[in-house]
Amino acid sequence: MESPAQRGLFVTGTGTEVGKTYVAALIARQLSAEGRRVGVYKPVASGCRQHDGQLVSDDALQLWEAAGRPGRLADVCPQNFAAPLAPHLAARAAGDQVDARLLREGLNAWQGRCDIVLVEGAGGLMSPLADDTYNATLAAEFGFPLVVVAANRLGVINQVLQTVITAGTVCKDLVVAGVVLNNVCRDPDISCATNRQQLQARCGPPVLAEVGWQAEELAERVDWYALA
Repeated sequence: MESPAQRGLFVTGTGTEVGKTYVAALIARQLSAEGRRVGVYKPVASGCRQHDGQLVSDDALQLWEAAGRPGRLADVCPQNFAAPLAPHLAARAAGDQVDARLLREGLNAWQGRCDIVLVEGAGGLMSPLADDTYNATLAAEFGFPLVVVAANRLGVINQVLQTVITAGTVCKDLVVAGVVLNNVCRDPDISCATNRQQLQARCGPPVLAEVGWQAEELAERVDWYALA
């Protein structure tokens, strides 16, 4: 599909709980500070909470606030489900189903309203969003380069390389802009001292940045707009 936004990035992760939303919010905040109009889109979310009679995704809320609250929160994430499962299973648990068309057309809400849109997937690149749609499927259809968020800990080299290989084989049109290493532990294991160097030597796409433990901004100034 042709992307309705002029520029965009698709933020994915090497798995769950790697800080994907946290890093995406840092990117949105930096772009906003640079004067860019930032759109944020999370096609579907599960594990949502009830607020004023409606399901709300905390991830979508964090992205929306980081981007300066553009549009409506409903534009950020138009499909929300309560069960902490893969979205298609969370929908089934609620007697519903993920609207595969809306996964794609929900991006149209940002048409002409932003300079760049950040899309955050749910889970890793091959996590299913609907019965026949994966994050990789959607990223390829949108045509946005991937930013791979990885937790800086033992095992990250294998996880990143597997994600990059998957991007190049499952959907050949996917371009990986780079990797962001996220320090998720206060007391890092010994591998954290060498993981970045090893990834730079072994991974084709660059390591764009390394995020410190609970950092409030990116220490390295990446030109996200140019990457998109």
